[in-house]
Amino acid sequence: MPYLLRAPDGRVTAVAEEVNAASMEGWESVSEESDEYRVFLENQLSLSDAFRESDIHMARVLEDLIDLLIVKDVIHFMDLPEPARKRLLERQAMRKSHLSQLVDDDKDGLI
Repeated sequence: MPYLLRAPDGRVTAVAEEVNAASMEGWESVSEESDEYRVFLENQLSLSDAFRESDIHMARVLEDLIDLLIVKDVIHFMDLPEPARKRLLERQAMRKSHLSQLVDDDKDGLI
């Protein structure tokens, strides 16, 4: 059975599947069908999705930054740790493959 923790204004601030008997203060048990419980979980999922999407964009920024630093000879590719080099090479191969598929798809166009 889920438990809700509320702020003084009544907003749900946390949910838990289990609550230790010693720390029950402030927690209230609710049904899994509770609208407040479901809305809180949906909001948390939305927030997680936003962070995940932001992480994806930030990873792309870091890839581009590393490429720029290498091109400008600020850092050397071989100075990076081996797992980082491997990951960067994998990502470059994936990007090239994706770009070549886009170009191949364009060859079948009308013009």
